Order: sequence, then structure tokens, then C-alpha cells
Amino acid sequence: MAVVTWIEFGAWNVKVYNITEMTGGWLVGNFEPSIFKNPHVEVAHHFHPKGFVGEKHTHKKATELSYLVRGELIASAEHLYSGDIFIYYPNEVADVKFLEDTDLVVIKWPSVVDDKYMVD
Repeated sequence: MAVVTWIEFGAWNVKVYNITEMTGGWLVGNFEPSIFKNPHVEVAHHFHPKGFVGEKHTHKKATELSYLVRGELIASAEHLYSGDIFIYYPNEVADVKFLEDTDLVVIKWPSVVDDKYMVD
């Protein structure tokens, strides 16, 4: 379970988490640890270094949207840059190679446990 820090700010209390406490950068979804547990959506912040090659995979039920905050990559033969958004729909194969250090925000829906299938 993630360590939660409480900060008093005037009359408000703020819960503070750190991304390093989240498994693989996943912070919202139907899993533990999760800052907001729900079956409808998953949200992650991923950092991948230059040269990293993601595992080819697909989802049978979920759609996966990625927002390229910073960096450069190739997703299924498409050359993408900071500010680009790409989507993999169910049964499409995610095939991503990172050309620069890259920050991604990933949103996946629904949040279905065990809906990731590796592809050769």
C-alpha cells in the first residue's frame, strides 16, 4: 500500500503520493496500489529511456490512449513527437520503440485485470 502524507494547508488537508509508489506508473484503476480505484478507467505516467523497446502486446477488451508529453517514438510504424496522441483499440498490436527519453500519459478503459496479451 502506498504511503500517504497528509499536509495541512490552511483549513484543507491534502493527500500526497509519489509516482515511485505506483506499480509501473499506474496510479488510477482497478488494482493495488491505486490512488483512485475504479473499474472504468486506468491512468498512468510512464517514463521510457531512449532505446527502450516496449513489449508487443494487445488487449481484448480495453482501448489504450497515449499522450506523448515529451520525447520521440515510433508506434506501429508511425513516427511521433511531443504533443502527439495515439490510440490502440482492442485487438490492435501495440508496438512501440523509443527514440528519445520519453514521458507518456496513458489512459486505458475499461480497467480489466489480466487484459494484456503478449504478441511475438
